[in-house]
Amino acid sequence: MNIENLINLYIDYIRNVKRYSLQTVKAYRTDLDQFLEYISLRKKTSSDELTEKIVKSYMMQLSDSGIEKRSIARKLASLRGMVRFAFQNQIMDTNPASLLKNPRSNKKLPEVTTTETILKIYNLADEADEYPELVKIIFELLYGCALRVGELCSLNFGDIDLKNQILRVKGKGSKIRIVPVGSKSIEIVNEYLKTTEHLVNEPLLKLKSGNRVYSKFVYRIVNKYLSKVTDIKKKSPHILRHSAATHMLDNGADLRAVKEILGHENLSTTQIYTHVSIERLKSTYKKSHPKS
Repeated sequence: MNIENLINLYIDYIRNVKRYSLQTVKAYRTDLDQFLEYISLRKKTSSDELTEKIVKSYMMQLSDSGIEKRSIARKLASLRGMVRFAFQNQIMDTNPASLLKNPRSNKKLPEVTTTETILKIYNLADEADEYPELVKIIFELLYGCALRVGELCSLNFGDIDLKNQILRVKGKGSKIRIVPVGSKSIEIVNEYLKTTEHLVNEPLLKLKSGNRVYSKFVYRIVNKYLSKVTDIKKKSPHILRHSAATHMLDNGADLRAVKEILGHENLSTTQIYTHVSIERLKSTYKKSHPKS
């Protein structure tokens, strides 16, 4: 099979069968198009020409170009997924990426912000000319319910149960999970709902036009307000999810319960936040203990 056709077939598979998020599909497409460009320059057009040697040489070129090891690992994951798909569907006789390992890299601990920072943002939102209730509910659900930005944007009014204080969230792979909503978060939600009318199947979070909020809009809002109150390097919506997970563990939450709230498939993914909490504990010790 022509490699470009194989890429298109695989992208259709992860989009329509695996139901990966739009962001993940876009990332896979970018990675695989980059690989297609590499092999096209080497006059390789057929999936039968994809050998372990070709894949290794591609990884070496990425490494030599100075790309971070985490990015190389992600690109390898995209390529590994495609050739596994081709092998399982008898498009290819062998799987040339099966034995390739990800480059070793030191995991960076995620940055977090503080609950005090969030409260400052609420005060700033009240003073702003733009829609303060929308700003506050964006921060409250991203932090209070530890949502991904895509999950936030896809929420419908019917997904929130104010009486039972729960939220129905569609996560990665269209998997549904139930997330508790705290009483303080419910207050913020009710303030927002007073400003706009909703039907069950309508978006929960709307722009002034009535259209659903979108990822770039949420990123712009979060970046704008975090920039006013904190000097952390990254000021993306995901920082609020990192912060929520870390703060739950700081306050004694069970690791498995946090895993369910975050919608992680593996406990190992959630465990990185225990390292964040330990580092915060060390930092506090060094600053305050006389024997430190």
